[in-house]
Amino acid sequence: MRLHLEGCRIAYTSLLETFPGEGYRMRTSNQPFFPAVDVMLGLPNKFTVKISLISRLLKEIPFCVMSKHEEDCQKAPEHDKLTLTNAEEGKVVTRFPPEASGFLHIGHAKAALINSMLALKYKGKLVMRFDDTNPSKEKDHFEQAILDDLATLGVTWDVGPTYSSDYMELLYEKADELIEKGLAYCDKTTREEMQKCRFNGVPTSYRDISIEETKRMWSEMKEGSAEGQETCLRAKISVDNENKAMRDPVIYRVNLTPHARQGTKYKAYPTYDFCCPIIDSVEGITHALRTNEYHDRNDQYYWFCDALGLRKPIVEDFSRLNMEYAVMSKRKLTQLIDSKVVDGWDDPRFPTVRALVRRGLKMSALRQFVQEQGMSKTVNFMEWSKLWYFNTQILDPSVPRYTVVSNTLKVRCVVEGIGGLEKCEKLLHKKAPDMGSKVFYKSGVIFLDAEDVALLKEGDEVTLMDWGNAFIRNIRTSGESGTITDADIVLNLEGDVKKTKHKLTWVAENPEAEVMEINEYDHLLTKKKPDPEESLDSILAAVTKYTQEVYSEAATSALKKGDIIQLERRGYYIVDNVIPRKVLIAIPDGREKVNHLSAKAHHLKYVAKVSQPAAANDLAAKRAAKAAKKAAQKQDSKSQNKEQAV
Repeated sequence: MRLHLEGCRIAYTSLLETFPGEGYRMRTSNQPFFPAVDVMLGLPNKFTVKISLISRLLKEIPFCVMSKHEEDCQKAPEHDKLTLTNAEEGKVVTRFPPEASGFLHIGHAKAALINSMLALKYKGKLVMRFDDTNPSKEKDHFEQAILDDLATLGVTWDVGPTYSSDYMELLYEKADELIEKGLAYCDKTTREEMQKCRFNGVPTSYRDISIEETKRMWSEMKEGSAEGQETCLRAKISVDNENKAMRDPVIYRVNLTPHARQGTKYKAYPTYDFCCPIIDSVEGITHALRTNEYHDRNDQYYWFCDALGLRKPIVEDFSRLNMEYAVMSKRKLTQLIDSKVVDGWDDPRFPTVRALVRRGLKMSALRQFVQEQGMSKTVNFMEWSKLWYFNTQILDPSVPRYTVVSNTLKVRCVVEGIGGLEKCEKLLHKKAPDMGSKVFYKSGVIFLDAEDVALLKEGDEVTLMDWGNAFIRNIRTSGESGTITDADIVLNLEGDVKKTKHKLTWVAENPEAEVMEINEYDHLLTKKKPDPEESLDSILAAVTKYTQEVYSEAATSALKKGDIIQLERRGYYIVDNVIPRKVLIAIPDGREKVNHLSAKAHHLKYVAKVSQPAAANDLAAKRAAKAAKKAAQKQDSKSQNKEQAV
């Protein structure tokens, strides 16, 4: 049930109490349960209700504007979504094993948080392990960056950090064991030919070589010789298993790149699929949690444990986190940085943890977002708006309020009867008096947003927020452009603020006011659900950053880097920089509607208008074609009617 004028939802019980008798009739009717009652322009379309009752409804029934996310978030949880199979309190051990080849993004954060939260829930332990068996990718600075990001997430561990490379001797022994059992063999088939054989379910010519020959070739691999570099070690599982992950996977390759910790001691390095089950078993992991993109490899994981006589951890899957309009691939994120599309790994348009923090995301909101998904295996694209809605609920009661107007599009207004500056004081947050107060000024000259004044006409009564009502007089514009330049204001402080349509923010002209820059960011991609194989160039948005200068009240001078505030009627912002001047970044609030005072709205209306003539011509052409098609269809219809009449 919806009040279209307000876009609000109202409890059915409250509605039925307001309209006596109608509820019983609706409940006992054979019609569908609670037929829609749409209140439009004060008139419901299903049954007659007096205007006075509608007024009473709006005044007496508590309601609020609710987005889809608000409704979803207010639903009681059906069950605990973070649970483990065969988990014993005090005995659970989970692990987080990132590769030090990039910064953590929101998908990695989900994995880290799930492992951490489940370890805490079952009073168990979390092992922090770096999977560092690919020296070509790992970098020391990424390792420290990951540790920093985990600290930001609030993830602590009980064991570690450990390193997969510290188990190299053990892993070599396990490879030797498989070879001795005839469960591994060396293969010099080219990658292309090997992939073809695996796809077709046929063996290569090396599958049935002797154990002695495999040992010889394995020695060449460990030496890093020319022959060894052409060779790989494969597990001998199956060539034609329906699960292609079981078709003799590669478990070792030669890599001569010096290792960050081991130097040049080792030449052959294990694959993740080989070392993961072995190290998990050795480190006492009870539950190996990983995204369901690895689901087909679960049988392989258990095969290694069985073949080597190792204790088997329980492998559990959860859905990989895909975000709408976002790229999560490290390779593609690096490509965006290298091509200067973004400024770095902490660019506010990126899905990395540090980028989200820079954009104003609270980690408690991210934890809530992850906890709601839990161990669900459903694969889908999550909406950013839901995450930012959680964030807004955290920010709203806890951040101070300030006022700005556009610096480039501000209207100078002379307030009749007011002389110099009047120093005043008001709360930083009206609903949180403990937050303290701030100084602001009233003056005979104030500035309004031109976008607000454009909606007014002379004689309109408005409310100047935190001052009172006033009448707008003498709106003046510049010559040819028609830009509003200034206006006069007559105060009417006895006026009823509840009766005015326009509640305007304003800033007094004063020597302590400052000019700040605000930046608003949009999605990097134009495609809601990008294909991982799709070229980035074809789906990159043309404009994703919008900048606007604002004229700010004096109290903002105390703001520091990292402070989060609300700009009245504009939204939430985080202070990104203070030197040489303050730069603020807009924090998304989970709503899709563009605020008419925002930097994006300013760009669309003023900056992008140079391309409007071409766009208008295209639109006109489309409309003309549509009209011509419609006319032709109408003519055909008339002709058919005439033929039928004859």
